[in-house]
Amino acid sequence: MRSVRMRILVALLVLAVVGIGGWQLLPSQGNENRTITVGTTDAVTALDPAGAYDAGSWALFSNVFQSLLTFEPGGAEPVPDAAKSCTFEGSGLKTYRCTLRSGITFPSGRAMTAEDVKYSFERVKAINSEVGPASLFGTLASVTADDAHTVTFHLSSSDATFPLKAATGAGSIVDREKYPADALRKDTAVDGTGPYRLTAYTKDQKAELAPNEHYKGALSGTGRPVELRYYADSAQLDRVWRARGIDVATRTLPPHVLAELNPSDPGQRVTESDSAETRNLYLNTRSRSPLHDPRVRRAMAWLVDRERLAATVYEGTVDPLYSLIPTGITGHTTSFFDNYPTRSARKARELLTEAGVSLPVRFTLGYGTGRGEGAEEVAELKRQLEAGGLFQVDVRGYEWTDFQKRWAAGKMDAWAVGWVADYPDPDTFGAALVGTGSTMSTGYSNRLVDHLVLDSQQFADRSRAAKDFKDIQAAVTEDVPLIPLWQRKEYVVSTEDVGGGQYLTDGTGVFRLWRLNWI
Repeated sequence: MRSVRMRILVALLVLAVVGIGGWQLLPSQGNENRTITVGTTDAVTALDPAGAYDAGSWALFSNVFQSLLTFEPGGAEPVPDAAKSCTFEGSGLKTYRCTLRSGITFPSGRAMTAEDVKYSFERVKAINSEVGPASLFGTLASVTADDAHTVTFHLSSSDATFPLKAATGAGSIVDREKYPADALRKDTAVDGTGPYRLTAYTKDQKAELAPNEHYKGALSGTGRPVELRYYADSAQLDRVWRARGIDVATRTLPPHVLAELNPSDPGQRVTESDSAETRNLYLNTRSRSPLHDPRVRRAMAWLVDRERLAATVYEGTVDPLYSLIPTGITGHTTSFFDNYPTRSARKARELLTEAGVSLPVRFTLGYGTGRGEGAEEVAELKRQLEAGGLFQVDVRGYEWTDFQKRWAAGKMDAWAVGWVADYPDPDTFGAALVGTGSTMSTGYSNRLVDHLVLDSQQFADRSRAAKDFKDIQAAVTEDVPLIPLWQRKEYVVSTEDVGGGQYLTDGTGVFRLWRLNWI
């Protein structure tokens, strides 16, 4: 009920603001060039699009780079950005052609061409960074620059989701004269064509952004100067916000602060919205892992109490999740609830006895430090899993970049991490999370799952893929390479003189800083 009440209050607040009068929606002359400061706990892994596949990096990429396509707020289909138009050629969904807008220039003044697009996609695949987005382009066989303004993507199999993938941070177009073909760029400069220029950057501290006066793309105009400030944890973000050291706070304030937010409070604006961001407990299925036997992983599924996790650690600011695909996305089911409806130590013990393992089963559980309530979350998971003496959990926290590299290398037995939807389609929860060679590197491989992922990509009408994803989730519930934990709600809080916060984020990786403005 609290969630419903909050949404009603947000809607009323927005209506009230609209009704105040047009003059209050326009920035004052004194604020025209004043910087809007935005605080977040999201970290940036890399400034090079070929080397990052995380929410913090992609939030920055969506402002300083352009992709061929982009997503409008709440939109399910991508729209042209750096491209003037894009379309599949023929009926096989294997040839995708785009025509670029004319007049797009890099910071050097050089015009963007189809060769830059070709180069950008090819280097993502060639570099194949262990924490990069190359896995998104698994169906991309080759790219050709047909002329200065036409680029064609040749796919190895039918893939109706390729335009969605091209619209993400993985599809960021870089200046081929500034980025090496076979290695990541290491400096702190960015040469992109997005609505903002990165004018200064200090890792883990701040990114200063100035409107790009030469921008040409899907947006009608660029926004105000913005400074992104990065904080080590939610408590630090909260302290700075309470002292009004920043104008906007998002991703994420502490749960107890979010739970108490009230849009009617003077001096601030509050937006709460649904999101497709999920968090799972990923399990290492490799032969050397103590969690290799699926019966051990099923036993864990019988012990996890996500309702308690959401209510205690997150104070009701997240919703318990019982499926691979979240609520609101085509193909969502409640497969984990259907198979593991209530916590049962008896059923867990039966499975472990059947597996013939020594009790307690000992394993390591990792998390990224400074990432929301990670420490409190794994402490609660440890308590739940160790109850009854069935498991012994060694909790270990790691700095964010180190954490990514460790899970990519399979160096942990289990790890809890959030997943922000790359695009509003169930495919983003398929191969990337449970396909062979998945981004989450659990070692899980199921031929049926891989087949269903490929089959689902053949449907231009995405509603027709729902059965494939239902079957994928049934297989995942049986094999348990992951255990769904919760689905996030998005919160943005700003001072009363900043508008546009309701458009800033929708849980799909696009961070619309250009929508922020002074009122």
